[in-house]
Amino acid sequence: MVLPLLPVPTRVRGRGGPPESYCRRALLDAARYPAYDGTKWRAIPAEFPPRDRVYAFFRRWCDHGLATECHDRLRGRVRERDGQDAGPTAGVIDSLSVKADAVVGADGRGFDGGKLINGRKGTS
Repeated sequence: MVLPLLPVPTRVRGRGGPPESYCRRALLDAARYPAYDGTKWRAIPAEFPPRDRVYAFFRRWCDHGLATECHDRLRGRVRERDGQDAGPTAGVIDSLSVKADAVVGADGRGFDGGKLINGRKGTS
């Protein structure tokens, strides 16, 4: 399911270039590791490709919106497996600061320095 989302190397597209230095599956597994283990990029185990190559792969993937697409596909598949609609039907905003420039008068809003936004600060 994820394979069609992975960037196709230029060599495969007929544009020349060197062969891939690292297996794309290894790069993908390494890019998922910090989220799985809660570690930092520097703590990626040595059995994965070098962290600078993994991070460059991950950034390129994110810049093209492929990480979000992969997440959405996986979420849809899990929801369907659980007997629900593929897309979520509700959302939750979990924030004490609510952006309020358009709907709240200037006297009822202020600047939240912690999140650097204009809005209304919650009390809970």
